Amino acid sequence: MREDTAQELDSELEPAVRMEEEREVELQMEEEEEQPEVMKQPEPPLPPLSEPNTQGIIKGSDLFGYVGIEAVLDQMRRKTMKAGFEFNIMVVGQSGLGKSTLVNTLFKSKVSRKSCTPNYEENISKTVHLQSVSHIIEEKGVKMRLTVIDTPGFGDQINNENCWEPIVKYINEQYEKYLKEELHVNRKRRIPDTRVHCCVYFLPATGHWLRPIDVEFMKRLGKIVSIVPVIAKADTLTMEERLEFKQRIRQGLQANGIRVYPQKEYDEDAEERIVNDRIRENIPFAVVGTDKEHQVNGNKVLGRKTKWGIIEVENVAHCEFAHLRDLLIRSHLQDLKDVTHNIHYETYRVRRLNESNANGLGLSALSLENGTGEKSEAESQL
Repeated sequence: MREDTAQELDSELEPAVRMEEEREVELQMEEEEEQPEVMKQPEPPLPPLSEPNTQGIIKGSDLFGYVGIEAVLDQMRRKTMKAGFEFNIMVVGQSGLGKSTLVNTLFKSKVSRKSCTPNYEENISKTVHLQSVSHIIEEKGVKMRLTVIDTPGFGDQINNENCWEPIVKYINEQYEKYLKEELHVNRKRRIPDTRVHCCVYFLPATGHWLRPIDVEFMKRLGKIVSIVPVIAKADTLTMEERLEFKQRIRQGLQANGIRVYPQKEYDEDAEERIVNDRIRENIPFAVVGTDKEHQVNGNKVLGRKTKWGIIEVENVAHCEFAHLRDLLIRSHLQDLKDVTHNIHYETYRVRRLNESNANGLGLSALSLENGTGEKSEAESQL
């Protein structure tokens, strides 16, 4: 009897126990579904040994506060404004092309040789004589020592053979003078810079091809100085004639391997290449110069008055004087000086030092004074 009673009790409790177990399993599954699934992030791979370590670079966002590194630019600006700038420009071309007028127009002051010489009379020189005039120009507190080198007599003779030789000699003499100052034992704190930073070459507005004298001059001078060719008195050509003449000149420059500024090989980055490509497309600049003002729509403008109207010098629709001014002064003045120092002067310096070493003279032969006050042999040959 007791065994039967126990079996009946077990059979009655078995369904309740089974239901309780199933309920616990369901609750456990619900809790697992409520918890968000945690994804294990993979560990970042180790950088290869060849990559540079950039962890030492501290950027502005990583600094704890303002340090003042950008103030270095203000220090450089104040120091440069105290010392001032030097810029030496040479103008080359036949008489009557408006070289002096264009230089005066560029700097809006009387800085040319003719303007500074009282009772000046135009005489055709038998040979090429180089004359330089220096000025101190100040604008908004910035001082610049401007030196204009003129070349009267260039191309004015019947026989112009080797008329570029005095100009080549003058440019090399300025490199030699700077080199001797550098080689002194006790150098000056600031070496006077008389090197030619830019040569503006004036082409007559003939409407034809480059003349032989133009080709020979620019071919020889393009290796030692930055040349910027311009078409003088471009108002004598129609717009169609001007475009055709510019295209012919560019073809002549390329055919003869003439290097004019800015050269493609000196472009430092893509942005500078884009800017210089626009300049190269406009070379040679068709310019008009004048120092006379006229009233146009109630405003005073620099221009040349003709029977048909006024040719505005600074209007890009009339001529390309504004492009030339921007190149020489506003955008590429410092680059012209850098190219002169790092390219043309460096080429001359290496050549002179190699010549002195080949001759067994050494550096002392290049210096202006070798300790006894005697002039060097290299100087006596100039």
